[in-house]
Amino acid sequence: MNLPAGRSQTAMFTASEVEAQTGVPATTLRQWERRYGFPRPERSANGYRLYSPHDVAAIQRMQAHLNAGVPASRAAELTQRDLDAVPDEPEARDAAEWSRQLTQALIGSDMDQAGAVLGQVHAQLPVEDVLTHVISPTLADIGARWERGEITVAHEHQASAFLRARLSHLMDVAGVQEGFGPLVVAACAPGEEHELGLMMLTLALRRRGVRVAYLGANVPLGDLAVFTRQQGARAVLLALNGDWALGPTREHLRDLDGLGVPLFVGGALANARPELAEEFGGVYAGPDAPRAAQLIAAHLHRPQGGTS
Repeated sequence: MNLPAGRSQTAMFTASEVEAQTGVPATTLRQWERRYGFPRPERSANGYRLYSPHDVAAIQRMQAHLNAGVPASRAAELTQRDLDAVPDEPEARDAAEWSRQLTQALIGSDMDQAGAVLGQVHAQLPVEDVLTHVISPTLADIGARWERGEITVAHEHQASAFLRARLSHLMDVAGVQEGFGPLVVAACAPGEEHELGLMMLTLALRRRGVRVAYLGANVPLGDLAVFTRQQGARAVLLALNGDWALGPTREHLRDLDGLGVPLFVGGALANARPELAEEFGGVYAGPDAPRAAQLIAAHLHRPQGGTS
């Protein structure tokens, strides 16, 4: 997305992304802009509003005042006073520190604090940086703590449920782009219940304008093949995160024979053993959601019949 000349290279957010971060509808943002003079979005070359971290901070302050029962006009005055007291474009906190704070809130069962941390980090980092540098390390840290016996399965499940809900909302905001462009079917391999990585990749693909039919965890390969043919999909994305999915996948791999579309293989197990993709007759998607999404989107935008 092209920014106006002279705009700094700081992270910029669309109205939909701001709504996902703050809960304030785009129509309300435009009303505040007209009535109170903030936020002050820039315009892309296509005329879309683009909001800076400073704009997001203003929106969050305004919303906090309204939630506290302050009348709108007074809330706007207080927000403007707050903005005048802080520097524009505050420097983003180190992503590792955000991840540490998110992990501590989740294993401490403080969901309000976890939500606050994500709200702050979304205001300062692009969505894909949040996925790659905050949420993914948090998931890895929580998984490692469970393996060491430092937390229970209950802690891990609660953290996963919280992050699944957040990712699901972002996926909905990104949309499915019904009826436009090539379709990818995304599924976890049979026996694979860990779906958060696949959700992140689905989100990254949708943000690139790729339609994704997201099927979720533990999908039998025969059913995956039937669905792919019925939907006329152009590619399949299969996620494996642990050895528990390897046996069932190998056992039923023949169900994908003759599918006639590329198979992209991702997930933690594929990252550790990229050669599995070739064994399955597919292509290794890549080590993280943004790079995998870039690879898959580039393939889909080739003319049909081109080399893979």
